[in-house]
Amino acid sequence: MVRALAFFLVTAPALAADPVLPHYAPHKTLGVASCASSLCHGSVEAWKNSRVQQNEYVIWLRGDPHARAYATLASERSADIVRRLGLKPPATEAAVCLDCHAHNVAPERRTAGFAFADGIACESCHGPAERWVASHAQPGARRAASHARGLYPISDDVARTKLCLSCHYGTAQKLVTHRMMAAGHPRMSFEMDTFTHLLPPHYSPRGDGARMWALGQALAAEELLGLLADPKRGRDGLFPELVLFDCHACHHPMSDKRNAGARTGVAPGAVRLNDSNLLMVRHIARRVNPAGAEALARDIAGLHAALAGGDDALARAQAVRSAIRELVPKIGAHRFSAEDLRGVLLALIDDGLAGSYTDYQGAEQAAMAVQALADLMARRGLLKSAEIKPALGRMMAAVDNDEKYAPQGFVQALRELRGGVEKR
Repeated sequence: MVRALAFFLVTAPALAADPVLPHYAPHKTLGVASCASSLCHGSVEAWKNSRVQQNEYVIWLRGDPHARAYATLASERSADIVRRLGLKPPATEAAVCLDCHAHNVAPERRTAGFAFADGIACESCHGPAERWVASHAQPGARRAASHARGLYPISDDVARTKLCLSCHYGTAQKLVTHRMMAAGHPRMSFEMDTFTHLLPPHYSPRGDGARMWALGQALAAEELLGLLADPKRGRDGLFPELVLFDCHACHHPMSDKRNAGARTGVAPGAVRLNDSNLLMVRHIARRVNPAGAEALARDIAGLHAALAGGDDALARAQAVRSAIRELVPKIGAHRFSAEDLRGVLLALIDDGLAGSYTDYQGAEQAAMAVQALADLMARRGLLKSAEIKPALGRMMAAVDNDEKYAPQGFVQALRELRGGVEKR
């Protein structure tokens, strides 16, 4: 969610290969003190006539929830989760917790300045600073040279998205599992553009918010399908890893006779894949890659059917994953026009009116997307905020509590919202 501070004015070129995430980089972590000097990034106020604010550390320390990620592990709730999972207490020492609540690098890569208590600190996102901290601020410093020394290319949209998703969504290396949620860990919910704007920015925001939203959806869907097909991470004993499936398809009162599976052609009683990101990807593909969009939609429908009773489900998951992987660079190169924004926004609304969001997680992801896209359109002068604000508020209220979600209220808010969009 953050960008390489020295280079935020320029969009990074596409990377030749996926960079190693800071968690696994081979260099040593120096700790926040290496960035906190008032002459570096610890100034109380932003410097004038400087392309870098220089107060990034202070903003992070005072207002960024990442700075308090480790402190969460000292709570009674965290202690209960560790106890229920049968892990050795305390949570502040459990690797499965530290992997996302701190910069849990290997012991040999920690220096005297390293501290778990810093939570998700500078080097958690920008990479262990051992080899680049001195050179990156020198006159004439080149970004590529700093990247070669271990500075994570967070100004690259794809790299930044993958970094954020590695904790806020999960990977094969670290994942909030169904067992962890059963023990009390909150359900994971993330949308790249929305969550970025919730943070106090310690950089000057640049780039295309629609592209960040679209990349977040595509890369999350790609990760989901990779985890599903993973012979280790995709299993939990005899069962599949249920965190990859729709929580509320099972977690609702027995008297609530749902048949949300009708949307995917899946009969009642089948455990349904959490396809909230795939719902978004279909519409992204129609704007970014029209020639292949309908084939992708058919492949996603085939995946649902196979998961419910076919014997080629994992092969289908890999095929859809490959198609989405090919879509990612097209998203990265796409400039979302006014027509694109309006088209995707209306398509998401119309999905809801057609009954696609009877499942909560699909509705939640759609709500964040609709809000983000409507905000982008308003900032471009394509919508009037006053005309859609009440409906947006009702839409977000409808997904405020997953246990009280009523699809009818969500649909009604979408219907009102469509009327406001059509006025323009």
